[in-house]
Amino acid sequence: MKRKLSVAIESYPIAGSFVISRGAKTEAVVVTATLVQGGGGGRGECVPYARYGESAESVVATIERARDALEAGADRADLQRLLPAGAARNALDCALWDLEAKLSGVPAHVAAGFEALSPLVTAFTISLGAPDQMRAAAERAADRPLLKIKLAGEGDEARLAAVRAGAPDSALIVDANESWTAETLPRQLAACADYGVSLVEQPLPAGRDDILATMPRPVPICADESVHDRASLAPLKGRYDAINVKLDKTGGLTEALALARAAQEMGFSIMAGCMVGTSLAMAPAVLVGQIASFVDLDGPLLLARDRVPGLCYEGSTLLPPAPELWG
Repeated sequence: MKRKLSVAIESYPIAGSFVISRGAKTEAVVVTATLVQGGGGGRGECVPYARYGESAESVVATIERARDALEAGADRADLQRLLPAGAARNALDCALWDLEAKLSGVPAHVAAGFEALSPLVTAFTISLGAPDQMRAAAERAADRPLLKIKLAGEGDEARLAAVRAGAPDSALIVDANESWTAETLPRQLAACADYGVSLVEQPLPAGRDDILATMPRPVPICADESVHDRASLAPLKGRYDAINVKLDKTGGLTEALALARAAQEMGFSIMAGCMVGTSLAMAPAVLVGQIASFVDLDGPLLLARDRVPGLCYEGSTLLPPAPELWG
């Protein structure tokens, strides 16, 4: 039975702004792919990321390269060969998972090997800002069990001190987004240890992280920009303690699960991460979250409005997606 693919670019306003070391944004621009076949329809959402040379338009163009094959019945295994890892393949891969679930009546999590999905405790992100701004944001979120702090290099110790003062009881993840240097890293990691940070994400630029293999790591370090899919995993051994698995990097849930399981076999801890997107982008990542030590799926919490239906968050507790949303 013939399939029909439709693609759309959508924009969702962010509540305030989302600020990291590379800049700020006030809206989340996402690309959605919908596959309709017979009486079923499957959806997937991706977030194009300029850090990897992606734009909404380039992602749509990449999706269009696979249109004929998908409408002729290509499956997820075919898709892995048709397109490289990245946002475009993510939207299509997740749409195929959803379509398969709708047509078969078998939930996506069961097809992926999970008997049931458990609720997850997600981090909540504190955007980069002046120390007093970040302290105020931390105070507003102080009842959340896990906060993720965006840092940027110079002045980070003051920012870290301010957040810890604002949220003394929360566990902390620090995300430097490649902004630290080999010279300042020992001092910054020591400060993280002093303030009880549980994990440091991507302190050094991808490709310049070899020093991590030869220096003490008083706080576990997690690869983000340095890891995309299984092909990028082997060089990280000895440099990192954990990896951040994001579907927009892996090119979909299929590779994300394979990457997470391969990483676990190599001794890495898993973080289930996301770009800033809607509940449709988070829902497939909930499956990765089932085998993760850290979960950062707070995208919808950062938006002024989410798509409907969306995920249900009870504070920082993320409930499994309903089939009406995905899977």
